[in-house]
Amino acid sequence: MSVTAVLHSEWLKIRSIRASFGSLVAVFAATLAITVLVFATVGRAEADGGEDAVFGAFYAINFAQIAAIAFGATAVSCEYAGGALRISLAAVPHRSLFYAAKTAAVAAAALAVGLATAFATFFAGQAFLGEYAIGLGEPGALRACVGAGIYLALMALFAAGLTFLLRSATAVLSLLIPFVLIVGFVVGDLAGSAAGYLPDRAGQQVLHQVPEGGPGPWAGLAVLALWAAAALLAGWRAVCRRDA
Repeated sequence: MSVTAVLHSEWLKIRSIRASFGSLVAVFAATLAITVLVFATVGRAEADGGEDAVFGAFYAINFAQIAAIAFGATAVSCEYAGGALRISLAAVPHRSLFYAAKTAAVAAAALAVGLATAFATFFAGQAFLGEYAIGLGEPGALRACVGAGIYLALMALFAAGLTFLLRSATAVLSLLIPFVLIVGFVVGDLAGSAAGYLPDRAGQQVLHQVPEGGPGPWAGLAVLALWAAAALLAGWRAVCRRDA
């Protein structure tokens, strides 16, 4: 079976499985809806407050990352429902090829939707700010738009790798969502600068106009990429060593 055919089959799985495709759509739709709701009501007051205008433009990414995690987890967990993994490996006996194709399909879909979400969110929010609106020419704005898309893709891959390892979307969602929403902030208050190297804290450095502390914008994304790579490596070892 050719590499192109394997990649196409993995994309068909993503598109045809309701949970994974719905999570992918939610990355864009929910983020845009929250942005419009927030900026239409309190956006101008927040802009007048003198906060980081670039970071404020990506408030809804906090919700988009939850959908991205759900997408990465559900896109993989479908292989563990009803013995689907045995069928997949019967069609693609080379486990590393199967794993690479699945990972590439998740990465490509998440990156494409993540970039579309980031730019749409930015422009939709600024449309409500009047004289306080900023454009892509604002220092850090274009970098934040591109970085936000990459951030969402890396969070999806992080979740995908953990799902291959744990074989359960429920387990991964129960682990990552509280970690992103609660634990990171609690640990951040206790651990100081070390918390800047947690996956979400490091990755979101790229959203700040002038990041304070932590590894910096692109280095922060590199830190998140290392977390995702570690999860994917652990998932690959699990797929190659465990019985289907």
